[in-house]
Amino acid sequence: MQISDFFQGFKEYLSRIGVARRNADIEHLHAGSDSPPPSAPKIREASYRYYFQFFNKQQKNQIEEYDFAKHGPLVKAGLPQGYDLLDQYWIEEGLTLVFIALNRKTNQTEYLLFEPPLSDFEYELLERLHEDLLDVLILSSDEIKKDRKKILLTKVHGLLEDYGLVLDLNTLFKIEYYLLRNFIGWSRIDPLMKDPHLEDISCDGSRIPIFLYHREHRNIKTNIAFEADVLNSLAITLAQRSGKHISTGSPMLDATLPDGSRLQLTLGTEVTTRGTSFTIRKFREDPFSPIELMEYGTFSSDELVYFWLAIENGMSLLFIGGTASGKTTSLNAVSLFIPPIAKVVSIEDTREITLYHDNWIASVTREALTEGGNAINMFDLLRAAMRQRPEYIIVGEVRGPEAQTLFQAMNTGHTTFSTMHAGSIDAAIHRLENAPLNVPRNMVQALNIISVQALIYRGNERVRRVQEVVEIVGIDPATGNLKVNNVFEYDPVNDITKYTGRSQIYSTISEKRGWTRAQLETEIAVRKSLLDAMHTQGIRDYISVASLFHDYNINRAAVLAHTDDLRQVL
Repeated sequence: MQISDFFQGFKEYLSRIGVARRNADIEHLHAGSDSPPPSAPKIREASYRYYFQFFNKQQKNQIEEYDFAKHGPLVKAGLPQGYDLLDQYWIEEGLTLVFIALNRKTNQTEYLLFEPPLSDFEYELLERLHEDLLDVLILSSDEIKKDRKKILLTKVHGLLEDYGLVLDLNTLFKIEYYLLRNFIGWSRIDPLMKDPHLEDISCDGSRIPIFLYHREHRNIKTNIAFEADVLNSLAITLAQRSGKHISTGSPMLDATLPDGSRLQLTLGTEVTTRGTSFTIRKFREDPFSPIELMEYGTFSSDELVYFWLAIENGMSLLFIGGTASGKTTSLNAVSLFIPPIAKVVSIEDTREITLYHDNWIASVTREALTEGGNAINMFDLLRAAMRQRPEYIIVGEVRGPEAQTLFQAMNTGHTTFSTMHAGSIDAAIHRLENAPLNVPRNMVQALNIISVQALIYRGNERVRRVQEVVEIVGIDPATGNLKVNNVFEYDPVNDITKYTGRSQIYSTISEKRGWTRAQLETEIAVRKSLLDAMHTQGIRDYISVASLFHDYNINRAAVLAHTDDLRQVL
């Protein structure tokens, strides 16, 4: 019973007292009696009786929620024969348990997911409730604004009351778990969507085990597979929740799920012969901050200071690398260095970029809504962005004609950030200068910095590292080739990044700001010490780091005065 409910009931009780007194007095006057009105104690007695009936009814209607500490686990997990347990953890305590186990027969690691087991009666009841809920889950305008979980559980308890069933708590909690999973969650893949250790979820077809990319155990097979009809139903649900449409006539889909994860989906056997397939690339709710990437070894503090000064002074960046090398993650992290009041426009096919920035227009492409309708592509959005007077333009990934407009924006003084698939500087320049990008070489020199990233092995561990950071210096007049300058280089033996000692960007910044070499080095040292202080003091979450960068930009002296305890600034 919530205290607010108590007072609401008490308010109703007081109202009843007033009505009872008034009615009693009127009846007394009509009777023509000379005696005083009825005594208040009798009225109070009747009103108290009403109120406590109301209070007890409200208490009875309260829905008890599952509590792991109070009710114990609902999952009964056992390691199958022929497996060796390597790791285990709860996704939801008491409800979903994961075993990471080695299959001795195949010598491969597998991801074994356990959910609450159902008896035959519980399964039949679940099916009946699921069918009946489809009829009663028609929400009124008031209910739409309420908590979906609370509404669903209220409807479930109402149906159970209509059935005349009184269930023991364990059975009730298991039924509630599956109904919440299927109606509000993501059906059988709901635990996978909630598992923070997963990066990719890949379904290759019907009756084929789902494969995952686990942050610690890498590529791993699960004990989850779908029948064709169930898989098709799940695919349609994924598409609908992404706000998109998929059908046999248009069987391929790229979309963003409500939690920000990226979805690639194909329906049926039209283009994938093994049946419906999907890949979900999960992104954290809070993006990685520069401090976290520094802790993971992706960037060094020297590199982050370099990007900080470059972004603050309007230099254009391109992050290149292979699949899953961390390009978008790095782009998102260094975007925190953008000054807090600067106007930013982002352009993407599917929404991945997240900025802690108020003056930001986040634009996404759109397919044609009807046959013959107008689709809005990245080129259209980029052309529109040029009219919005942005100081920074962020393009999720360049892969087509929009590259020419992007480099035109660079040449007209706009600061732009983007990503591109390429394994090296030479490969990136070759892609830029040839179809379908077709960017002229004299326009490529407007790009200031290219960061090359890769997913590499350190022993048995796969890690993301910046291989090199390169500046585009200009065009060699004798050969016509682009001149580049390596600023940072990765040493794979010692797993460190080394500064080469020369940077055209630093020289340009010094010249623009009128700094001497000593002043530049002092500024670099100050910013590096600030990053190190954030790391030492455990300030790594996205919001806190972004707030400190913004505070530094607005009131540098106040931040530097509290480097011993930066949390005082937050």
